[in-house]
Amino acid sequence: MNRRRVLEPPGFPKHRAPIPAGVRIGDLVFSSAISGHDPATGALPDEPERQVAFAFAHLRALIENAGGTTGDIAKVTVYLKDMSHRELVNAERIRMFPDEHDRPVRHAIKTDLAGGMLVQLEFIAALG
Repeated sequence: MNRRRVLEPPGFPKHRAPIPAGVRIGDLVFSSAISGHDPATGALPDEPERQVAFAFAHLRALIENAGGTTGDIAKVTVYLKDMSHRELVNAERIRMFPDEHDRPVRHAIKTDLAGGMLVQLEFIAALG
């Protein structure tokens, strides 16, 4: 029996390489890179605020597909093309995790993202 359960939520942006959106092993959930593609069109919006909002919506869909909730997320890593977009990420993060005493840790890294991407998220969660 395979301990690894591959996660591929409906409407989740597909990776170009054969990489799953995430995996669940036991009570641990690990995401791959989560982009800000529009789930209705598959297009990447030009507006940073829309990319950030879609990325957080995909994060929620992925953890729920794993059988968890955003309350199970322990760490979120944020990759930004432009660090000035960190404030947009912080606003979405506070909407998703409004209790300042119950938020996952977060780390933001400036990097060169491909293909018009301005943000990517990754997370680690522990269910249960």
